[in-house]
Amino acid sequence: MFHCPMSITSVTMQDTYHIPVMIDEVLQGLSIVPTGQYADVTFGGGGHAQHIIQKLSSGHLFAFDKDPDSATISQSLAHPLLTFTRAPFVFIKEFLAFYGVEQIDGLLADLGTSSHQIDCPERGFSTRFDGELDMRMDPSAPHTAQMIVNAYTEEQLSQLFYVYGEIDNAKMVAKAIVKARRHTPIATTQALIHILQPLAPRLTQNQYFAKVFQALRIEVNDELNALASLLKRSIEVIKPGGRLAIIAYHSLEDRLVKHFLNTGNILGRVDKDGYGNLLRPFVPLQKKPYVASAIEVSRNNRSRSARLRIGVRL
Repeated sequence: MFHCPMSITSVTMQDTYHIPVMIDEVLQGLSIVPTGQYADVTFGGGGHAQHIIQKLSSGHLFAFDKDPDSATISQSLAHPLLTFTRAPFVFIKEFLAFYGVEQIDGLLADLGTSSHQIDCPERGFSTRFDGELDMRMDPSAPHTAQMIVNAYTEEQLSQLFYVYGEIDNAKMVAKAIVKARRHTPIATTQALIHILQPLAPRLTQNQYFAKVFQALRIEVNDELNALASLLKRSIEVIKPGGRLAIIAYHSLEDRLVKHFLNTGNILGRVDKDGYGNLLRPFVPLQKKPYVASAIEVSRNNRSRSARLRIGVRL
């Protein structure tokens, strides 16, 4: 397990392990039934979970997270209406079946990294702190960001930064990394930042670094494939009339969710029946995504890029 400066065992639900984004919008969007069964597949610090549980009477919340720190956090909540499983959310159908649940009334996924993960140097997610280039959400996963920057070919790195980081000079970044690692392996976040500095736009350095780190994190944790799998699984596990709520923090994730809710597939391919009706399992609750209010952004700057989309199961 990772060891962060803050003692994880002392964290309570009121602490700022991760400030939950758009609480009111999430709760309203899920349209929680007090006797219903729900899933929070990105438990994190339990912020969303705690508010969902408060809306339940005899219902139940099944929470999932592959981060061991989240498993520790879940123990502090210890609520009879909560069942926590330390596992990736791609296995939600299997675990719900294990618990004797075939379908649920709603599912929430708050994608991306938690504040705790970012602020813990040992996790390697942050561009601000020096630490090992790790970026694994599950410390038992085989591949780290350090492995990627030191083992991928120049072509692989270029494709990675262009597609997942959406940066224009991806080839230059890949070339600089390959050149630097010939002299010494790239082991830490600040070693990578040092390589990136000459290539970053002067006025938007921090955003540039964040995009490179985003690309590595997505690759390390196979995030887009995991999201695609979750969206497909949601068709099976959410009952008709149930709700799907997804909070995304960058365009790659949000685009997949948007396509899925609008067309029923992540490619955005429109399929219609013989009567011209869209063949899709969900209908968006509203066309545009929900965004954090100015007041919330002023209180929690990390909510500024959040996009919440909600679908109703047909």
